[in-house]
Amino acid sequence: MNQFNNDVDGIKQLAISYQQLKNEIGKIIIGQEEVVKYVLLSIFCDSHSLLVGVPGLAKTLLVKTVSDALELQFKRIQFTPDLMPSDIIGAEILNENRQFQFNRGPIFANIVLADEINRTPPKTQSALLEAMQERQVTAAGQAHKLELPFFVLATQNPIEQEGTYPLPEAQLDRFMFNIVLDYPNYEEELQVVKSTTTDTPVSIQKVIGANEIIAYQHLIRRMPIADNVVEYAVKLVSTTRPNTTNAAKIINEFVAWGAGPRASQALVLAAKGHAAIHGKYSPDIEDVQAVALPILRHRVLRNFKAEAESVSIEKIIEELL
Repeated sequence: MNQFNNDVDGIKQLAISYQQLKNEIGKIIIGQEEVVKYVLLSIFCDSHSLLVGVPGLAKTLLVKTVSDALELQFKRIQFTPDLMPSDIIGAEILNENRQFQFNRGPIFANIVLADEINRTPPKTQSALLEAMQERQVTAAGQAHKLELPFFVLATQNPIEQEGTYPLPEAQLDRFMFNIVLDYPNYEEELQVVKSTTTDTPVSIQKVIGANEIIAYQHLIRRMPIADNVVEYAVKLVSTTRPNTTNAAKIINEFVAWGAGPRASQALVLAAKGHAAIHGKYSPDIEDVQAVALPILRHRVLRNFKAEAESVSIEKIIEELL
């Protein structure tokens, strides 16, 4: 699908749409500009994002606000220990004509908010895997296609571990970005309190819809990229793998397991998207570096020595960059 006269016009329009979306989201979400950037980037790159932060940092509100600015169908799933796969996918029921029909679950939406995704057991977490990878779900042996575009934006609380189930590595790898939300600074928190304790309603204007998003997704994939930028992305990922030819010293010392090829793909695609939202017609190494941390953060596993010496994954990745 190509809605533009040429790709140059398309990139200009994408950059304009990105700024309009940021402005609309900024009516509700104060600060968190990097977080908003990565969430919108994952949407333009046809990928999923995991938002990690303590309670009260507007993770759920952010996803809801993004959906309000897009003309897309939005569903929220609150993950709990007793949630079943059929509660997400749907199930076959017996209708009034005594025939089985498939009753669709909340996964059938354009934007799915998986709230506190680590509060449900792996059996239920895995119900999202096929949808995230194949854009379809299977029930009673029948495949059901999901309407495009389709995104899973999941939230997770990093401080509560009791009664939670860590996400399997295979599922973590399906998220393009692991986005960490931090506390707002004093000025931002002051603005948040002032804006949320009044009776002034704020309306969000729709900016773009499904057709425009799909067109932007194809546009980003068509963007040219220099060989040396692709080589840099692949080499960066290969340096995260301990005891290999390209492994960096800090990796051999503090990392148990490195990132796989999906990280290289994500780096190149996200670098293209990062260039596009800033009006550039081709990504460079700076674009790869700009998206490296949220892409590698959940794909590089620290070893016991790193945990014992309090060497964070962010410090390791910064050393590589």
